[in-house]
Amino acid sequence: MISTPEQNAVDTAITSRRSIRAFLDTPVPREDIEQILQVAARAPSGTNTQPWKVYVLTGERKHKLSAAILEAHNNPELSKQHVEEYAYYPREWVSPFIERRRKVGWDLYALLGLTRDNKAGMAAQHGRNYEFFGAPVGLIFTIDRIMEQGSWLDYGMFLQNIMVAARGRGLDTCPQAAFTQYHKIIGETLELPDNETVVCGMSLGFADLGKIENTLVTERMPLSEFVTFVD
Repeated sequence: MISTPEQNAVDTAITSRRSIRAFLDTPVPREDIEQILQVAARAPSGTNTQPWKVYVLTGERKHKLSAAILEAHNNPELSKQHVEEYAYYPREWVSPFIERRRKVGWDLYALLGLTRDNKAGMAAQHGRNYEFFGAPVGLIFTIDRIMEQGSWLDYGMFLQNIMVAARGRGLDTCPQAAFTQYHKIIGETLELPDNETVVCGMSLGFADLGKIENTLVTERMPLSEFVTFVD
């Protein structure tokens, strides 16, 4: 099969997507953000429910949210008072998932020169999540509490569309479940309605390719490990 320019463009946008953890402060035009979200909204959803809602943060409101979360994150007593509304990760880690989780964590810390006993350094790096890794645009995603598991599956396709559409425009992203722990602070700062649950956050901007953390490329399984052809 001969590849077409269209196929190559789509494949490149997908395969070049990485979680970027250091961004330039170069502004992203509002028109580009709107186009990305409009394209992403073509994601499928059961009976066209379109369960997604997006809060686009720039400027002062973004800084206010980051400061409020970091105040809690940097205080162990305050941090313990904040708990996720839903379990993103399994309650019990088993193989091979635990090995994959550990590898990506230690690979990142190794690049940054953080050793296992440098707890303060690791906590500070984790805290970079709440600054959107320096990106000029922060996205907070919510869903109506009435929606069930199927709508959350649909939401994943919407999020992926955003990341791929961003890559097609030379932009980068980092999807961030870390924000869910501080959903109460997010709710207060953004004045979210009571019926909305925070799904995740996302950083959006231009990658700072001079930062070593952005050289991290995570591995993917070969097809033989996750695909079964049934004739």
